[in-house]
Amino acid sequence: MSDTKCAQMLLSASERDVEALRVMRDPATTSDEVFGFHVQQAAEKALKARIALLGDVYPLTHDIEELLDRLAHRGSATEPFQALVSYTPYAVAFRYAGVESGTATIDREGALAVIEALLTVVQGELAKAESD
Repeated sequence: MSDTKCAQMLLSASERDVEALRVMRDPATTSDEVFGFHVQQAAEKALKARIALLGDVYPLTHDIEELLDRLAHRGSATEPFQALVSYTPYAVAFRYAGVESGTATIDREGALAVIEALLTVVQGELAKAESD
């Protein structure tokens, strides 16, 4: 059974991260480590909300690939969101130690577009679950 209450809580938290990302678009004012952390957090929370909507228990992980794999095994479309896997290191490793040399600069507009697309999907799934 779908857990809409949990999904709503997680989705609201993800939306707050996305609001922060919109403010942090300018790389001159916010480091990639901070921006990347919020991309990762927004993705993690939205994906966990999607898992809860499927009636599954989400794992306690920061690994975006693991969350996408769980969704794919449940039949959810994940291909449009595969680019988010690259943000997993921002959850812990890059947040504390900084970005490794040779790590590409974040395409902030591209990252925001993928996160906003994910939010739109999960918001639609939540609205459908709440109306059923």
